[in-house]
Amino acid sequence: MPISFNTIPSTLRVPLFYAEMDNSKAGTFSATYRALLCGQISNTLYTDVDKPVLISSADQAKSKFGPGSQLAQMVDGYFSNNTSVELWCLPVSDPTSGVAATGSISVTGTATAAGTISLYIYDELVQIGVDENDAAADVATNIAAAINADKDLPVTAEASESTVSVTAKHKGVIGNDIKVALNLGGDANGEATPAGLTISVNDLSSGSGNVELDDAIANLGDEQYDFVVSGWTVKSALDAFSAYMNDKTGNWSYLKQLYGHVWTAYRGTLSECQTFGSGYNDQHLSVLGIDNTHSPIWKVAAAWAGASATSIAADPARPLQTLTLEGISAPDITSRFTVTERETLLKNGISTYNVNAGKVQIDRVITTYQTNAYGQADNSYLSVETMYTSAYILRYLRSIITSKYGRHKLANDGTRFSDGQAIVTPNVIRAELITAYEALEFQGLVEDVEAFKANLIVERNANDRNRIDVLFTPDYVNQLNIFALINQFRL
Repeated sequence: MPISFNTIPSTLRVPLFYAEMDNSKAGTFSATYRALLCGQISNTLYTDVDKPVLISSADQAKSKFGPGSQLAQMVDGYFSNNTSVELWCLPVSDPTSGVAATGSISVTGTATAAGTISLYIYDELVQIGVDENDAAADVATNIAAAINADKDLPVTAEASESTVSVTAKHKGVIGNDIKVALNLGGDANGEATPAGLTISVNDLSSGSGNVELDDAIANLGDEQYDFVVSGWTVKSALDAFSAYMNDKTGNWSYLKQLYGHVWTAYRGTLSECQTFGSGYNDQHLSVLGIDNTHSPIWKVAAAWAGASATSIAADPARPLQTLTLEGISAPDITSRFTVTERETLLKNGISTYNVNAGKVQIDRVITTYQTNAYGQADNSYLSVETMYTSAYILRYLRSIITSKYGRHKLANDGTRFSDGQAIVTPNVIRAELITAYEALEFQGLVEDVEAFKANLIVERNANDRNRIDVLFTPDYVNQLNIFALINQFRL
């Protein structure tokens, strides 16, 4: 039979008309993306811990995971910056042997005038009214009541005489990140401690214990997650995600072909961020370094990934610089990294931000990959756009080959067969790949078609005649990160 049918047999005798459908030439490639936020939950009644769940709103996350929980805060940060890329969450329980971080708010004196205390837990404002002649113990009681009334806060409070003990809702080291402050809005916003009172605050500390992620990551299976946000920066967590993504057995391996990238944020000084970045060398991990933001560091990570995902889903090769992180508080002006400091961080595997008109913006997103297997400097995987462009192109090629040639026979070039036969040759594949490359060039993802044609190799495997081997050498477009100019003036 000169034409290859998929279902209609050649032995039919019953008349008359038979038709089958073949969509192999009809489909066009469309990239789909999914994000995954990984964090702790405070709702002890939630039964599906360590299992991914689809989330469609911040309110849904609060209901499922607990208001004020790490994961609920991450969802809020993500949806403030992205409503287009499908969001999944991986809820994780507190460490079994963990200890919750604690802090304190101390009140002394007696109010000599009525006023309002402007207390901040992270960047969430808690206002406490003060009447004239209120004693310190009464003020402390009111502070504790106001904190406990706001269920979206990551802490609970208890007053004892003139001191308020503040305890993280979560057990573990993550509680040590929680910041407590007074009057962040300053005089310009009318924020001042009522006369006669002195209030001192201590950030939370002494939290201990790290989450176990083995079961949670195992439950991700072979599902595609393109933006994986880690709420933790401890080594055990990032090592687990590294194994999940790696090139040999993980999502970037030839067997899984799931791809994806891990995003997180690290709070620290220049020296601390530099040291942290130098400790990693992973092309599948990006870390944003930031100091003294009043936002939860895991919310920063989710917002950063969410804003980036919006752009990458539209165009994986377009640079991410200047994208704004909505809902994230800018660090104090004295804590913002200078241009020189940002240069240092970018040479030590840490992505950077800047602040424009009070808004946190992406400066540059890089991976933590810095050296090759011999310890020599290597910038091949420097830009995160390189990783997402690679994933897009590989998925694009897979879509073409699997849709058009999923059940084809393989023959040598020059073999004579009718046009209707489901047979493919190396030259047919070669032509298909060149056409695909030209389409990718038109999309602005690759360049230099002629060089690609010259270097492309498509051949039958010498030992396995059922196999086609391809040397595919794309030249990715680059990102305009640097504009250098000499102003050679005349007088």
